[in-house]
Amino acid sequence: MKASEFDKLFDEGESVMPYADLSKATRPNRKTQKVNVDFPTWMVNSLDREAAHLGISRQALVKVWIANCLARDSHSMRQHDALAGSGEATANNLR
Repeated sequence: MKASEFDKLFDEGESVMPYADLSKATRPNRKTQKVNVDFPTWMVNSLDREAAHLGISRQALVKVWIANCLARDSHSMRQHDALAGSGEATANNLR
């Protein structure tokens, strides 16, 4: 199938899955690296209570919380960079 035919099916809302070869498909940024972190007992107990409340493992809870913090911080940094790039309250235009 030509790419233009594939694109046309997709653009028309048709399923393109029968035409996709998923045998070698990969998901980006999924490589993992093991990290060991020591927490105080009270913190582990709090993590376990929250994880049990949500019905997920402690590891899943920590991953979700860290991912959320990183996403929030990344968003904040992009906003900060955009404001700085716009010339709003930068050192150069205060001189």
